[in-house]
Amino acid sequence: MVDNGSTLSCAVTIEWLNKQGIVQRKVSHKKGFVQLIRDDRREMFVQISAEKCSSIKLSLKGISVHKKFMNEGKTSIKFQPLNCTMYLSNAPPGDLLSFLRTMFVKMTGEKSAPNANTSLRTQLLSSKPQQFEEISPVTTIELNNAMKKATRASDTTPSPLAGKKRKLEGSDRPSASKPTSAKRLYTSSPISNEPLDFEQKEVLDACLSGRNIFFTGSAGTGKSYLLRRIIRALPPDVTVATASTGVAACHIGGITLHQFAGIGNGDASLERSVQLASKPVALGIWKKCKYLIIDEISMVDGDYFEKIEQVARRVRNNEKPFGGLQLILCGDFFQLPPVSKPKLGESKAAPPKFCFKTNAWESCRFNTFELKRVHRQTDDRFIKILNKIRIGHVDEEVTDALMSTSKQTIERDGILATRLCSHTKDADIINESKLKALPGHCILFEAQDSVPGTTNMLDQQTPVSSKLELKVGAQVMLLKNINVSAGLVNGARGVVKSFTEGLPVVLFKNKELHLKKERWVVKSASGGSITRVQLPLKLAWAFSIHKSQGLTLDCVEMSLGRVFEAGQAYVALSRAQSLDSLRVLDFKASQVWANPDVLEFYRYMDQIRIIPLGPKSKIVNEGNVLRKKSAPKSKLYSKPLVTIS
Repeated sequence: MVDNGSTLSCAVTIEWLNKQGIVQRKVSHKKGFVQLIRDDRREMFVQISAEKCSSIKLSLKGISVHKKFMNEGKTSIKFQPLNCTMYLSNAPPGDLLSFLRTMFVKMTGEKSAPNANTSLRTQLLSSKPQQFEEISPVTTIELNNAMKKATRASDTTPSPLAGKKRKLEGSDRPSASKPTSAKRLYTSSPISNEPLDFEQKEVLDACLSGRNIFFTGSAGTGKSYLLRRIIRALPPDVTVATASTGVAACHIGGITLHQFAGIGNGDASLERSVQLASKPVALGIWKKCKYLIIDEISMVDGDYFEKIEQVARRVRNNEKPFGGLQLILCGDFFQLPPVSKPKLGESKAAPPKFCFKTNAWESCRFNTFELKRVHRQTDDRFIKILNKIRIGHVDEEVTDALMSTSKQTIERDGILATRLCSHTKDADIINESKLKALPGHCILFEAQDSVPGTTNMLDQQTPVSSKLELKVGAQVMLLKNINVSAGLVNGARGVVKSFTEGLPVVLFKNKELHLKKERWVVKSASGGSITRVQLPLKLAWAFSIHKSQGLTLDCVEMSLGRVFEAGQAYVALSRAQSLDSLRVLDFKASQVWANPDVLEFYRYMDQIRIIPLGPKSKIVNEGNVLRKKSAPKSKLYSKPLVTIS
């Protein structure tokens, strides 16, 4: 059945109460099917069904909806005339949002049926049996009308006295014709409303098919955006979203891969690692998980990847790869590689070992997709240059284009260019010295953390620091999407103009904004969460290339003379929105190179194409059926990969 927002698959519990508030009947389904339907008199119902059970129909009149935990796949609907409550849980958050929006839109536009005043006796004596039909999909006109009604109903925030008056008049009772709590569903975040392009939709469908998936793409192709959509499409109770770094994990609302695995940094022996992962909390997480998502997979060390694959099979008592988990991996191996540290007694770190160079990767038989459409940059010339730099190819066109930016002026309105540094310490020194040089006193903003003693951990796993010092004239960067349409997005550059009511007023390129503190939530492996409340700002005279990953910068300068990793120059350059917002100092072709193992891996990927043939697909190579001789000699690439052409 095609999902049109009127159906939902999740865990369902319905409780009926007596007049004393005691549960007198209860129905629970671990796997229930909830559907919006109408009868022949156009009255709306919600129908709950499950395998080998009779369906239940509840009239959608006089309902109230609790949506606080909607993003966790949970909600409750209270049917006041029936004195019962339906609890929905483990619903894919995206599907739940779509379901509730459809319900509210249809109820908002509902008109009284022509025969609504027909007496109950006449209805019961009618020879025609009651007929039900599925609710039709929401149209654009219906959605716009519902949004207008919701906006008119709540243009201003009522005062407490107004609230008391409504209660006395009984005007805030739930209404079936115009639910008062619908506005947030109509005006939900872009993650819910922005349509996926063809490439992204192909990846999402593949993830929902149960296969192991690795999807990649150059910087700015929407990998993180797509990953959040995939997370919202899976049942949250059995889905664990992880990332190789704390900030990346926070960005997708997940935890670090190390937190999930429960084996520390992976240096222990396999037997000791299995013991650590067999502790009650870690074991419960391993066994409950069905979908394991890993973002920024390029930064996961290959040895660690193999270790957790072995641990997964042991603790889950399942000899399938990763103990039978479905893996969904995302990242670009042309960007930052795993961090290599010298082993005990050695002075030099070994070359990075990528996940795709392991037997664990081969055993998972990933279906691989590469996103091609770039969303961050719109200049075709700049996109072409970045694609060449990504693979380490620097020709005359690339050199001339980047060298020509060295003298262009990209500052305006007192907003200076952010200097990207190859080393974090260099960026910190620049920011501290520039702030100190400004006249006036510093104003300190301290974060409010929900759990004492978690300062260091939250510093690592959120983009904002526990302490932020600002002055008038300080160069800052916005670290959260505030208003996407106005350009106030993560990475937007600004300058502090003044302080009002103890908070900074920042001039950005597009508008002036009175900043307020925002909230970041860091989840734990056991399901708990810790919050940090802080200004969404960071000093931005300088920024490290590593910490800029994922950002889009509208005014950036860099000197690449000290890059020390393959892909580092590409990450830095691809942060810029366009050539007009970029200044590269002293560019040399020797600053750009790609890892040869990564080149071989992607070269083989590019040889393979998928041609849809109904429910099955045929792997071809340059129009012919793939033969063994077309694969590289290494057995690590012997399994067919799939990429979108």
